[in-house]
Amino acid sequence: MAPLTATVAATVAVGAGFMLTRASRARGEAGPDEGGLGLQPGEPLSSALKRTALAQIDIALEHLPGDGATPDATAVHETRKALKRARALLRLVEHELQEGTFAREDAALRRAGRQLADTRDAEVMMSTLDALIARHPRKLGARKGVRRARAALLARREREQRRAQLEAGSAGAIAELRAARARMQMWQLPEMGETQLLQTGLARLYRRGRVRHRRAARASGSDSETMHEWRKHVKHLRYSAEMLERSTTAQTPRSKRALQLLAVAKQADELGEMLGEEHDLSVLAAWVRANGARKRGHRPRVRRSERIGRGTRKLLLRAIASRRAELRRKALRRGKRLYKHSPERFVQTLS
Repeated sequence: MAPLTATVAATVAVGAGFMLTRASRARGEAGPDEGGLGLQPGEPLSSALKRTALAQIDIALEHLPGDGATPDATAVHETRKALKRARALLRLVEHELQEGTFAREDAALRRAGRQLADTRDAEVMMSTLDALIARHPRKLGARKGVRRARAALLARREREQRRAQLEAGSAGAIAELRAARARMQMWQLPEMGETQLLQTGLARLYRRGRVRHRRAARASGSDSETMHEWRKHVKHLRYSAEMLERSTTAQTPRSKRALQLLAVAKQADELGEMLGEEHDLSVLAAWVRANGARKRGHRPRVRRSERIGRGTRKLLLRAIASRRAELRRKALRRGKRLYKHSPERFVQTLS
């Protein structure tokens, strides 16, 4: 158990810190966390939303190396997180934007994120397997087949990093984001009140998440796509609630609405993390299945070094299925609490 388990324990500890890292920035016009999420005291809503959108693009650009190099895992994580916030904001104000603006900018941010996806996916599969080994150190930690699977994922991660370097690293994503930022700088959002945006944008995001929760509750346990789609809407709700929470000064305590939005964001964040782990496990399971040992009479479909023996494959898939089932049960219970109101009632509780 010793060498692999010790390595995994260290990796899991680093990964936990990596996932909890917040982008802290000394930006004059921004708030204390996450690039200025939240409305500033006395700040008009339209100005705040535009500032927030630009700040998220700036965060993404700051984490990407401008010399064509490949960003490290932390940079990719922070960049993709900033892009998710920006896309959530687009959904919050999509009806306030000029015709075609939402579709164009959402597609641009999605393309930028996809250019970083391969290196991120290889990194996540490594950390997901390590977390699984840490949960079952005796059953998985000492097994040679599991060690070979981990070595295969490590090699895959290195290949993806080399491929990204050959393809000019993050240059394409940077160009896409700079163009999007220039267009966002020209936004002319209409003046609106916070209550109006709650009744339109936030209620719409809540309704979509509520529908997805119901679909997830009806889906079979193996339907990973339904859970993944629900997770996207949970994330949109979380980031939007954070954006609409108005910051306070030492002389001004948090309002009741601000506290309620903070509670919604926290609930959605915790739920989103559960759904994220469930999705990462489903991706790992797909890789394990695809890399099964060659069947007699079939040509090899995978690299020899990545083939996983039948016994190891069954062991990993059982451990993955057990953890996914646990996460689904917990997520559906939490989702029932978060989405217990109708969208109209949800908005009323915030008003």
